[in-house]
Amino acid sequence: MLATVGDVLLGLVLLASAGAKLAAPVSTRAALATFGLATPRARGLAWGAAIVVEGGLGVGVALGSDLAAWAAAALMLAFAGLLARALRRGRVGQPCGCLGPRSRVTPAALARTLTLALAFALLPLVPDTDPTAEGWLAVGLATALAAIAALTVLVLALAREVGELRLALPPQLPLEIPGEGPPLGERAPAAIERFATRPRAPQARYALAVFSSEGCPMCRALEPAVEALQRDPLLSVEVFDEQADADVWRALAIPGSPYALVLTLDGTALAQGTFNSARQLEALVAAGEARERELVRA
Repeated sequence: MLATVGDVLLGLVLLASAGAKLAAPVSTRAALATFGLATPRARGLAWGAAIVVEGGLGVGVALGSDLAAWAAAALMLAFAGLLARALRRGRVGQPCGCLGPRSRVTPAALARTLTLALAFALLPLVPDTDPTAEGWLAVGLATALAAIAALTVLVLALAREVGELRLALPPQLPLEIPGEGPPLGERAPAAIERFATRPRAPQARYALAVFSSEGCPMCRALEPAVEALQRDPLLSVEVFDEQADADVWRALAIPGSPYALVLTLDGTALAQGTFNSARQLEALVAAGEARERELVRA
């Protein structure tokens, strides 16, 4: 019973370590530079090999293989050697990627790795007895709870990595084509008249005209993004339907939907373009703000 629990738990440690590296590929690959791997190719090969070896040994240890346990002990000793060398070279606090992107080279990490090496080495010596039905149930419950905890860590790590990648992406700009829509820098009375008849927040600084069509699936998908901007106190937002507001569409030469036009409160067109995402619509508003500042400076 005790041997079985040890096999499963230590096997999950290896699988969780491999999963953490897989969930944050960019950060954990880059962390290998701490150990002297200078080229991206070398770091990529070492990262892939670590995942394969840890994953394979994790499965073997969880299934009760003594050979896998001894191999895992040797792997932990190798990792401990790398950590010790990094500590001697003064790289305390630098990323190591051992258990994900937040792992660092510290004496505690070295002690943890040596403890795991000892645990894997002693695992084959633990007496193995056949558990009772209740014992198997306890093992299954412990395994399920450990797996849930590991999965939670992996999901959080993946969410963090996706967030970092999204922040690193350049802003998505709307498709702005010269000749479409009203001339920038000039008044667009056909659009601003609607805003003049509607109440708006006292601190509103810009008018956002969104042009939508009833048969446009993209327009329907982007409705939550438009509704979110309607709650912005700095914006006054109106939606112009292709059929109900056909005269406004014609007067402004709107090419299609979804399309948006950012105006000053007196009706001067600042930015316009086709948008296909919430980020593009937000970028269009930001472009309008930037152009207003340019007009003021001019």
